[in-house]
Amino acid sequence: MTAILEVDGLEKRFGGVHALRGASLSIAAGEIVGLFGPNGAGKTTLFNLIAGTFPPDRGNIRLRGESVTRLPAWRRARKGIGRTFQITRPFRDLTTLENVLATVPRTGATKPADAAASRALLRQVGLDSRAGDLAGTLTLGMLKRLEVARALALQPYLLLIDEPLAGLSGRESADLLAFIATLRSETAVIMVEHNVRQSLPICDRAIVLDAGTVIAEGTPQDIRTNPAVIRAYLGTDAC
Repeated sequence: MTAILEVDGLEKRFGGVHALRGASLSIAAGEIVGLFGPNGAGKTTLFNLIAGTFPPDRGNIRLRGESVTRLPAWRRARKGIGRTFQITRPFRDLTTLENVLATVPRTGATKPADAAASRALLRQVGLDSRAGDLAGTLTLGMLKRLEVARALALQPYLLLIDEPLAGLSGRESADLLAFIATLRSETAVIMVEHNVRQSLPICDRAIVLDAGTVIAEGTPQDIRTNPAVIRAYLGTDAC
């Protein structure tokens, strides 16, 4: 499969904290990859380095074969990296539709075409009936879906989804994961999530970090039975 993302030897320090230690990974087109690990493992740091929130101290990041290591976040977004956030960040005083329109790239598109594309995205995430409602009136589960719709408006090659299940009920979580599973036909997905039991089954592969280091990578079954993962994170009864 074609590699959409290649990460080689990423290092990042924050003062005396060595947040990432030579992290390397590759994500192929059509994959959903789960990124797991205990608190402080380096998951968020890795996400932020890929998205361009800040640069690595060392290492390289390639998107579709092109180095984006030193590009700012907005240029990476234009090149095809979309992301969501654990804490949803909508424009609460804009409608749901206007929130999606705000992220549509303005490269020759017309306003009617933008609106049609944005409405199609809202249908895709199940929010078409709330298109005219202010984002501030949506439930948390709806806001999580809106985050995904806004990221998809960039037409990304790679979608980074950060803690999509945080704060959701069991039913909401199941519905959102079922939707995320459909995205593999459109974009490569990396998902950070603490709920391993519920999220691991939709992943094609999983990568586990501990203390800034990749300690395991493989299929969900590989991860469930990996002794290093069990010791560092899952525990004997976790999966």
